[in-house]
Amino acid sequence: MKNVLKLEELLMFVLGMYLFSQLNLSWWWFAGLLLTPDIGMLGYLVNPKIGAYAYNVFHHKGIAILCYFLGVYLQNDIVKLIGVILFSHSCFDRVFGYGLKYITDFKNTHLGKL
Repeated sequence: MKNVLKLEELLMFVLGMYLFSQLNLSWWWFAGLLLTPDIGMLGYLVNPKIGAYAYNVFHHKGIAILCYFLGVYLQNDIVKLIGVILFSHSCFDRVFGYGLKYITDFKNTHLGKL
């Protein structure tokens, strides 16, 4: 089952790449911005609870999808880009087993222990 979930996440990552291709930007933007959602990990410098909340905001696919559709509604490519990057990064992380965090420990995720 674990491999099926990773394949599903990989295919959603490909969907994110497709959505990015519709933005008419250079692929350097995608590569350069792909890891920016990890800025949410800075919350762990405060404490594990703040860290988990900050990390989860930047890695929640629902928030990413809302950003993307808000960009579509507003016809704003920057907001669409933010949604695509958040979505793609979340999928990319989950391929490697990094899920949303519980407040108890960074290694305790909705996908299991790291």
